Amino acid sequence: MPVVELSAGTIDYDDTGGNDPVLLFLHGFAQNGSLWRHVVHELRAEHRCVVPTLPLGGHRHPMRPDADLSLRGVSRLVSELIERLGLQEVTLVENDWGGAHLTIAEDGDQRVSRLVLTSCEAFDNYPPGLPGRTVWLAAKIPGGITAMAQALRLRGLRRLPIAFGWMSKRRVPDDVMDSWLHPVITQSAIRRDARKYLRAVDRRDTFAAADALRCFDRPALVIWAAEDRVMPPDHGRRLAELLPRGRLIEINDSYTLIPEDRPGELAATIRRFIREAPATG
Repeated sequence: MPVVELSAGTIDYDDTGGNDPVLLFLHGFAQNGSLWRHVVHELRAEHRCVVPTLPLGGHRHPMRPDADLSLRGVSRLVSELIERLGLQEVTLVENDWGGAHLTIAEDGDQRVSRLVLTSCEAFDNYPPGLPGRTVWLAAKIPGGITAMAQALRLRGLRRLPIAFGWMSKRRVPDDVMDSWLHPVITQSAIRRDARKYLRAVDRRDTFAAADALRCFDRPALVIWAAEDRVMPPDHGRRLAELLPRGRLIEINDSYTLIPEDRPGELAATIRRFIREAPATG
């Protein structure tokens, strides 16, 4: 897997290569780029798909001890990644994590030509829902992240509502979730990074991110899981209304992790959006 050196440390990423347009896919906490494997499989023949693993607990390489791993800090890393890889006219696609809003508020908006938000953190839902609040509270307790990570060695516990049970309607394959959780289970430095991110949670960041959308005057699509139990469906409508050129599509039979529950429909929706919305970079 290729890596790129950023100011915070070493980041893994996948890159299908190929011709433009470029799609950059972002995942959520305690996950990695494999969240997007099915969607990338559907789109790679027509698009260059770049999928980084962000330092959100599912990353393999510990960040530097002084790295800013707040929502704002990680969103700046996305901008830095875009610049370092020389990507242009990027379609930025996020799920679960809400930092892409801030990325376009930083320097990254100069290279982002389209935005796709799929069921993600927004407004006052940060940390998001029951699983988000549970892990956030664990980070406040000495040893809490370690205890939670070790408990998730037991695959049966992963489907509890406080873990991933309300994140996807369908069970994420064990080997995929093992890859998501292995770093935080086995490496104390990764748990340190995850703890740092969680302890930096500040709702002012998600409200600032939402405000940034008012100034994004390029094509934007909000895709929300109609049955989402972690990210309120009303937030999808509110985000679409903030975007000057935004519109909303709801997907049925899915929870937050639409790339796991409905990857084919999600890929088709993204493909259609790109065809109908020429880049304006």
